[in-house]
Amino acid sequence: MARRTYLFTSESVSEGHPDKVCDRISDEIVDLVYREAKKEGMDPWKVRVACETLATTNRVVIAGEVRVPDSLLKRDKQGNILRDARGEPVINPAKFRAAARRAIRSIGYEQEGFHWKTVKIDVLLHGQSAHIAQGVDNAADRQGEEGAGDQGIMFGYACRETPDLMPAPIYYAHRILQRLSEARKAGEGDAAKLGPDAKSQVTVRYVDGKPTAVTEIVVSTQHLDPDWDSKKVREVVEPYVREALASGGLAIAEDCRWYVNPTGKFVIGGPDGDAGLTGRKIIVDTYGGAAPHGGGAFSGKDTTKVDRSAAYAARYLAKNVVAAGLADRCTIQLAYAIGVAQPLAIYVDLHGTGRVSEEAVELAIRQVMDLSPTGIRRHLDLNRPIYAKTAAYGHFGRKPGARDGSFSWERMDLVKALKQALAAAA
Repeated sequence: MARRTYLFTSESVSEGHPDKVCDRISDEIVDLVYREAKKEGMDPWKVRVACETLATTNRVVIAGEVRVPDSLLKRDKQGNILRDARGEPVINPAKFRAAARRAIRSIGYEQEGFHWKTVKIDVLLHGQSAHIAQGVDNAADRQGEEGAGDQGIMFGYACRETPDLMPAPIYYAHRILQRLSEARKAGEGDAAKLGPDAKSQVTVRYVDGKPTAVTEIVVSTQHLDPDWDSKKVREVVEPYVREALASGGLAIAEDCRWYVNPTGKFVIGGPDGDAGLTGRKIIVDTYGGAAPHGGGAFSGKDTTKVDRSAAYAARYLAKNVVAAGLADRCTIQLAYAIGVAQPLAIYVDLHGTGRVSEEAVELAIRQVMDLSPTGIRRHLDLNRPIYAKTAAYGHFGRKPGARDGSFSWERMDLVKALKQALAAAA
C-alpha cells in the first residue's frame, strides 16, 4: 500500500548553474542547425545533432556528431567544401562559437572567470558516424519509417498536484529560481546584485497523499556584492520565494525551516566555480525524483534520439491520461531498440488511482499516437528550433508556445481521442 503521509523533496538549479550553462549551449547548437537547415532548404528530417558541452574557468568545449546544412561547413578559397581523412565534411566553427557566446550572454555571465566576450570556445564537432546513421536511415528504407536513434527506456509522468499536472516539490523548486532570475534580469532592487548561478530545494509535507505545506526551503544563490552574508541574501530572496509558492497556492508551514546560502558567501559561481557538463541534471529536467527516469539526457540531441523525443511523448500521453480523468496519477514507460521504429513495449501504471485498467490504457495509447520516432516528431512537430528554452527550469510542466510550437508535448489535445478509443474497446 502506498504511503499517505510523508515528506518529499526535490531540487532545481538555475540557468546559470554550470551544468545548465552546458545544457543551454548544447540546445542552442540543436536550434542553430534546425534554423540553418530551414534557411538553406535542407530537409529538417535529415538533421542530426548529438552535442556535448564542457565548461570551466573561461573555457568551453563543444564536441559531438552532427549532420548539418552546407552553410555550417568549411570551404577552401575556391568555395569547395573541405573534407577530413574519412571523407566527412569539416564543420566551420564560427557560427557555433557565436551561438555559445549568445547563450552565455543571455544567461548573464560577465565575470572575470567566465565572460561571454573573452571565454575561449573550442568546437570539436564532426560528421555523424555512418554506423549510427544506418540504424536510423536504413531502418526507414526497410520499414517506411525511421528507426530509433538508440536503444533505451523512457518514462513519462503526470499527477494532479499542480495546475500543470506536475509533482509539487519540483514544480515549486523551479518556480523559485525562475522568479529570482526574472528579478535579477529586470534589475529589481537588490535582486540585480544576484548572480546567475543558483540552486533551490523544496520539501513538501503530504497528508492523505496530497501536498499540504512546505516544511523546508533551501536556496543557494550567487551574489555579486562580496559584502553580503547569508542574512542579507535571505532578506533579498525571501519575498520572491514566498511569491513563487503563493502563485500555486501551496502554504509555508509555520515551523518551516529556511536555509539560505547556508555556507556563507557565494561570489565565485558558474563554470568558474565548478566545471559543468551537458546532461548531469536529468532529475531536475524531469520530475524531481517523484517518477522514474530512463537515464538518457535530453539536451544537445535532435529528436531521432528517443532519449528526448520518446520522453516527450511519454509525458504527453501521461498528461493527457490524467487530464482525461482516467486517473489521478499516471506513469508510462516506452522501450526502444536502435534501428527499430516502433516501441518494443509500452507499460502503464496508474498507481491505484485509475478509473479504467492499465491494460486498456496501453491499448488506447497505441491507437491514438504513432510512437515511432517519425510518428512522434510529426505529431509533436519537433523538427524546429525550440530547444534552447527547455534547457533550464524543466522540460515538463511548461506552457506550450502558441507561436513557436515549443513544449508541444504539454498540450492536452488527446483527451477526446483517448476517451473514444477506450469507449470503442469497452
